Amino acid sequence: MRMPRALTSLLCTAALAATATACSGAKNPNGTGTGTGPAFQVTPTSAPAKGPLDSLTWSLYAEPYTLDYALAFDYPPNTVLANVCEQLLRVTPEGRIEPGLATGFRQTDPRTVVFTLRPGVKFHDGTPMTADDVVASLKRHMDPATGSPWSSSFKRVTGIEKTGPLEVTIRLNRTDVLLTELMAASPGTVESAATLAKYGKDYGTPKGSVNCTGPYALDKWAQGDSITLKKNPAYWDRKLTPKTGTVRFTFIEDSAARTNAFLSGTADGGYLVPSTSYGQLKSSGKGQLLFGPNTAAADLSVLNYEGTLGDLKVRQALSLALDRKGIIKAAAGGVGVPAKAPAARGAWSLVPEKTAGYFDALPEPEYDVEKAKKLIAEAGAKGRKVTMVTSPLAAEISVVANAVQAAGRQIGLDVELKTVAPDAYSSLFVDPKARAGYDLLVTNGYINTPDPLEFYQYLRTGDFGNYGNWSNDEFDYVFDRANAETDPVKRSDLTARLQKIAMAELPVIPLYEAPYPVFLGKRITGAPTGIQQLYYPWAATIGAAQP
Repeated sequence: MRMPRALTSLLCTAALAATATACSGAKNPNGTGTGTGPAFQVTPTSAPAKGPLDSLTWSLYAEPYTLDYALAFDYPPNTVLANVCEQLLRVTPEGRIEPGLATGFRQTDPRTVVFTLRPGVKFHDGTPMTADDVVASLKRHMDPATGSPWSSSFKRVTGIEKTGPLEVTIRLNRTDVLLTELMAASPGTVESAATLAKYGKDYGTPKGSVNCTGPYALDKWAQGDSITLKKNPAYWDRKLTPKTGTVRFTFIEDSAARTNAFLSGTADGGYLVPSTSYGQLKSSGKGQLLFGPNTAAADLSVLNYEGTLGDLKVRQALSLALDRKGIIKAAAGGVGVPAKAPAARGAWSLVPEKTAGYFDALPEPEYDVEKAKKLIAEAGAKGRKVTMVTSPLAAEISVVANAVQAAGRQIGLDVELKTVAPDAYSSLFVDPKARAGYDLLVTNGYINTPDPLEFYQYLRTGDFGNYGNWSNDEFDYVFDRANAETDPVKRSDLTARLQKIAMAELPVIPLYEAPYPVFLGKRITGAPTGIQQLYYPWAATIGAAQP
C-alpha cells in the first residue's frame, strides 16, 4: 500500500517533506480522463469548519474486523483508528510526513535510528506515554503470535530498545528506508503497554479496549451496530483540538442503503462513496461530493501461479482483453483513467518533478481482443478455468469481476466467479488460508507514504502483501538496493526499474486509477478529502458548516 525526501537531509528531524501529487484528473481538474461521468476537481481538504458540533454520524461501508492497530490493514479499521491512535510520525492531508509522537529522529549510522519522543503526552486513561510503551507497541508487529500483516516491514530489525526516558532506538541489519517512513503508518502506532498486557487477545475487539493518545477515545463498540468515539479533552496537539464532541460510526454494506443514508441525513458523511451514486449525490442538494488525492489503483492480483494464470502469456492475454474505459464508466462513475502500472501515478510523490517522466515511458494499456486470443492459443489455455473471488462489499468489485468474466469468455478462458460475504472478502487480505482455491482477486493497491517503493515492497519474495507468493530474483535484488538508497532521486530511479519488471511479469494486472471520494452533508465541513485520512486524525477538523 504506501512518501518523502531524502533521509540524508532528515537525520536530525522527522519532518519528511514531500510535495503531494494527486492522482487521476489532478493535472486536468475539470476532466475525468475518459470523457464520461461528472466533472471533478481534486483538492486535499474541504472548506474549514465554521463552528463546533455536539456530534456527527459517519458511514463506513463495513464494520471494522478489528481495532487492533497491529492487525489493521484495510479502510474501515484505519478510518476509525486514525482518530484514536497515533504514530511516531504523522502524514498530513497534503501528503507530507511531519513529527508526531516523536519530535524527531536521527540516524546515527546506516543501521541505527534514534527517535526522540514528545514529552507531556498522555494516553486516554491519563497515564503518560513513555519509551516503554513505544518499545512494546513496535515489538508486537515482530511477534508471530500477533499475526501482524506489518511484520515483514520489520524484517531488517535486530532490536528495538529504550535508550532514555523519552528515547527509542531501532537497530537494523542493513539500511531500511521504508521502515523509517512507515513510522507514520500502522507500524509506528503507539499504544499503552499496560493496556496491551491487560487485554491480551481481547485487545482491539468489542470485548477489549483501545487506549491511545489521539484526539478521540473509544467510548463504545456495539458489535453489528456502531462504534462511538468521544472527544479527548486532554489532547496534546492544540492545532487539532476536536471541533465535534462525539463521532458515531455506522456500518452499511449495501451501496443503495448507504446512499440513502447520505440523502436522508442519517449519515452526515463518509469516505469511499459508492461510485454508482456520484450523479445522484452531486445533484441532490443534500451536501457536497468531493474528490481528494489518492495513492491507490484498482488492480487484479494473481493468487495462484500453479494454475492457469501461472503462464505469463495468459496473464498478458487477460490484460489485453480488458476494456478499461468501459470498466471505469461502470465501476467508477466515469471518474478515472486506465492504470499504466500497479502503483498509481498519485503514489509517486517522492520526487514529483520526475513522476511524469517515469509514467510517460510506460505504454498506454492496450485493448486488443484478437491479440489476446492468439496468446491464449500459444499458451494452450483455451477452455481452462480461472476462479475469481468477488463480493457485494462494493459495487466496483462486482463490476470488475463481471468484466473479467466477459473478457475471459471472449478469449477462451472459463472465468468462474465465486461470491463471498464482505467480511470474508476482507479476510482475504490478512489470512493466507482464506485465499486458497482462488486464482484472482480485485485489490485497491494503496500506500501510506509518498514513496512508491512502499507499494513495490509487497511484491518482494515472502512479503505478507505478496498474495500469490510471486518471486523474481531480479526484482528482489533491485528492491534491496532501492531500500538501502537514501538519495530520493536514485531511489525513485530504482523503483522505476521495479515498476518495469512488474509490468513485464504482471503479478498484478493494473486496471484503473480514480480520485478519493467523500460526501459531506450540508451541516458539516472541514474534512480532509484524500486517502491520507487513513492515518491523519480527520474527524478532529470537522465542524459545523454554518457559524
